[in-house]
Amino acid sequence: MHVFRPLLRKSLFNLFAATLAIGALLAPRMADAEALLLIEADTGKVLQADNATIPWYPASVTKIMTAYVTLKAVKDGKITLDTLITVSPTAASQSPSKMGFRPGTQLTIDNALKMMLVKSANDMAVVLAEGVGGSIDGFSAMMNDTAKKLGMTQTSYVNPNGLPADGQITSARDLGILARSFLRDLPEYEYFVHIPAIRFGKRVTGNFNKLIGRYPGADGFKTGFICASGYNLVASATRNGRRLIAVVLGASSGTARAVKAAQLLERGFSQDNLSWLRPSLGTVENLVPVDASPPNLREEMCGGHRKRPASDDDDALIATNGGTTGSASATGGEAQVTFFTAGLQPPLMKASELMASAPAAADPVLVYTGPTRTGTALIAAVAADADQQAVPKARGKKSRVAKKPDATDKPKDAGKDTNKDTKTAAAKPDAKPDAKSNAKADAKTAAKPAATKHAAAKPDAAAKPAASADQAAKPAKPKAATKPAAKPAPNNS
Repeated sequence: MHVFRPLLRKSLFNLFAATLAIGALLAPRMADAEALLLIEADTGKVLQADNATIPWYPASVTKIMTAYVTLKAVKDGKITLDTLITVSPTAASQSPSKMGFRPGTQLTIDNALKMMLVKSANDMAVVLAEGVGGSIDGFSAMMNDTAKKLGMTQTSYVNPNGLPADGQITSARDLGILARSFLRDLPEYEYFVHIPAIRFGKRVTGNFNKLIGRYPGADGFKTGFICASGYNLVASATRNGRRLIAVVLGASSGTARAVKAAQLLERGFSQDNLSWLRPSLGTVENLVPVDASPPNLREEMCGGHRKRPASDDDDALIATNGGTTGSASATGGEAQVTFFTAGLQPPLMKASELMASAPAAADPVLVYTGPTRTGTALIAAVAADADQQAVPKARGKKSRVAKKPDATDKPKDAGKDTNKDTKTAAAKPDAKPDAKSNAKADAKTAAKPAATKHAAAKPDAAAKPAASADQAAKPAKPKAATKPAAKPAPNNS
């Protein structure tokens, strides 16, 4: 018996070492975790796959499935695009990005889809879920059932918007399958995934997918971000009748994911003539899933090293610094979008410059609350929404004037940060007793400009002494200088 113990120990050690080695090969390194996939839309043929079957947190690319389930219900005649749905308190309480409508607001399926897919509005995803599935749980069950039918074996959903939740998991493989299914099963509704911008009232919001209007032939799909997932993007483009789908998960910024997707697509379009030189990778459905836990990129994405809170609407363009800063990490060492057959054809401009350029001019699609409208009724509805956006502005003005205390009241507020965002000051009177969702939305859309106007244009008698007294009070309470800035936010999606 004693003779076998050393052999047993050695065998166990070798087994342990082999397990570690395999784990190192399969799992992406946390410092630069990224999953990439490039496939043909028609055939599902895999052109490139890196970590494509590693489980991943989907973030807002979840909304592709939310749109798929909703539009499938429309196609099956269960609802119509004109069906009215209502904003519930649960929907209104979702974290940004969101439209910020008050509970009780009604709008059509059509408008809710456009807002969700262009602005990545988390509240609209919940409004659709409750309108189609009765509740978040009911709709999530529909999403999971659909995923199973489509062959998305690595995917599970617990909410319709992708905000952080245990069990909300997917993979690049499954997202490729979903994007293919959307194009195959719902061709009449695919325009929803490549709307360049929406206009609600006076606000115009561009699509967070930077390829739309910039990359030649770009025609879909959806972005996503939470701290744990990094910056995700499912993108499609068509050239010469051939459509490709690229999936990028875990990029370092909104621009980095767009640059990487552009490079994947360009490589796919340019290598068609030399496909016989490469071994076949099979179809996306045949990629073998990896049994592992999703990498958690929270520290890299939202740690204290970031100069500003990360969000899905990341405007930190790489090309701002001449296309050099961060370009290596964003492009995997490639400085520009190049052809696979680079010796035969001239290269395109740098991908970072392409993403930094202004999108092609396009009229934003009008979205509005209430039932479906046309003609003068539509103009009136848009005007009414614009007027509604201005209402909190007037309330903010009242609150601002009312809140200006005499010098005798100042000690009470002197300990509070006088540099606090003006939108908070405007929202405070309404926010205390009521749900935070309404106050947040009102403040975000309108109170900030209102408060700024007052600060610049109304230095009335009460305001001047207050400002000077606050400055005098600052040294006495050093804690007041600490900004109560918004958390870098696992909740942005």
